[in-house]
Amino acid sequence: MRRPAAAAVSVAFFALAPGVVAGFIPWYLTGGWARNEPGDGWVLAALGGALIVGGVSVLVHAFARYVIEGRGTPAPPAPTEQLVVGGLNRYVRNPMYVAVIATILGQALFLARPVLLVYAAAAFATMAAFTRWYEEPMLAQQFGSRYEAYCNEVPRWLPRVRGRSRN
Repeated sequence: MRRPAAAAVSVAFFALAPGVVAGFIPWYLTGGWARNEPGDGWVLAALGGALIVGGVSVLVHAFARYVIEGRGTPAPPAPTEQLVVGGLNRYVRNPMYVAVIATILGQALFLARPVLLVYAAAAFATMAAFTRWYEEPMLAQQFGSRYEAYCNEVPRWLPRVRGRSRN
């Protein structure tokens, strides 16, 4: 896929997937970003803000990486031509999902809304199931032994501190 087309599809998919999961649904669940006012919750609010900024930054980086390195998109109908193993994918196989969950958890802390903690758990369970039973088999079929080696080197959910041993 040509990069301009991949970029356009990625922008649309960004709005549809993480935009809905980490944007619209939390907005809806909180009554339009309504914030509870805990007495001295500024530390949790600051941590939440950092998680939101970090999560969105990781999402933007990962989406760009799929266009540039993978020559495709994160969207299942327009997958990458190359296996994306650089950037944050050196540390964790699913940086986008981790970023979405971090963003939702950040919103839960920033808004002081426990309902978002429950939603984050449900979103993670859904992403984990989708990853395990759809994405991983598709990637194994598409990229074969290269994907298998990547899986053996890089953890699925919890990033490791050092990168992959090979580029």
